[in-house]
Amino acid sequence: MGKYFGTDGFRGEANVTLTADHAYKVGFFLGWYYNREPVDGERARIVIGKDTRRSSYMLEFALAAGITAAGADVYLMRVTTTPSVAYIAKVDSFDCGIMISASHNPYYDNGIKLINSQGEKMDQETIDKIEAFLDGQGPDIPVATRDNIGAAYDYDSGRHRYIAYLISLAMYSFRGKRVGLDCANGAAWSIAKVVFEALGAKVFVIGNEPDGLNINRDCGSTHLERLQKFVVEHQLDVGFAFDGDADRCLAVDENGKIVSGDEIMYLYARYMKDKGKLLTNTVVTTVMSNFGLYKALDEVGIQYAKTNVGDKYVYEYMLKHGNRIGGEQSGHIIFSKYATTGDGILTSIKIMEVMQARRLQLSKLCEPMKVYPQLLVNVKVKDKTAAQEDPDVKAAVAAVEQALGDAGRILVRESGTEPLVRVMVEAETDQLCHDYVYQVVDVIKAKGHEVE
Repeated sequence: MGKYFGTDGFRGEANVTLTADHAYKVGFFLGWYYNREPVDGERARIVIGKDTRRSSYMLEFALAAGITAAGADVYLMRVTTTPSVAYIAKVDSFDCGIMISASHNPYYDNGIKLINSQGEKMDQETIDKIEAFLDGQGPDIPVATRDNIGAAYDYDSGRHRYIAYLISLAMYSFRGKRVGLDCANGAAWSIAKVVFEALGAKVFVIGNEPDGLNINRDCGSTHLERLQKFVVEHQLDVGFAFDGDADRCLAVDENGKIVSGDEIMYLYARYMKDKGKLLTNTVVTTVMSNFGLYKALDEVGIQYAKTNVGDKYVYEYMLKHGNRIGGEQSGHIIFSKYATTGDGILTSIKIMEVMQARRLQLSKLCEPMKVYPQLLVNVKVKDKTAAQEDPDVKAAVAAVEQALGDAGRILVRESGTEPLVRVMVEAETDQLCHDYVYQVVDVIKAKGHEVE
């Protein structure tokens, strides 16, 4: 990770650690970088999408100003999802794409996610050049003048084409199914309902009244309680919850039980294996996936790989090894045949495909996988490295590892986007998870690493 860009872009509090000036400079560099050697005299073309945060408009205009000031053209998809920008960047031959979003973070945070011309996350070499420019160490870039100044265009057609693409991927009609959608008051609010209604479902929607300040607030994939209650009260067949930029999806079954990303990967991988279409016979997970996923995959003869946390690392592994499905427990699921990034709405379509093909409710599809109790506690710290390398903290972790043995595990890692150390324990009971997590968390706090 660099000074500004983490595993999922440049993220921070709007106008505090991520400012309009930062956005202008990022746009200015990218406009110049991709416009250095015009092909057939054509300007570089960059597409931008944003979520519903109030600050997204500020950052959108700042990025657009920088891009056009450098002589490139900018195409504005307006409020849309991260996977839609990735899709359009690739199919419409843009030089790169930009998504303005802080994903599941609260409204006052925001982020700049960079996507290359293949719809993949931007390579580190280019990001390093952007960081150097932000620190005043890059090239002396001249501003464009006269007819060399770039232009800005509305590009709603890109969002509509993405919607049509999602609809085309459904293998079955959803007619007769009662489906709940929680759009997190975010980017999915204008897309998900359209897709499901086009596929024939009876759709019930919450989290679809964004006001710029309520994105992810008590809704979406990080706050599933409302959707759980909503599904049961309205006797729905299934519920799907997205995050702010809709690159992740978690589900709720007909009984109101949460279905994690691990369970989603399990049910779809098993479905694909039974059809003879699970290339490499492997599911790509991260180190955060539940023990229960691996045991369930072992029972049906499916292999698995583990990467560092971050859908970026999952996708890189999948691309290198030709895998078809991978993702995170948090709901970033990648179907590499159809997308280059996690896509929450695509994930919900694929879950529906398995339900329709098997003619089973979601609870039955997940039944063979036993989820082991797991507790994750985030500790906001002054210095992530110092907290993890503290000898007393390391000793506490080692003591928990010894106590758990083969009956569980502990994982301590830093967030790639926030000043957090995450302590996670899996064990045979909830009480053991709680006891062992706080053996470590209490030491982190006692040593003065926590930010009050």
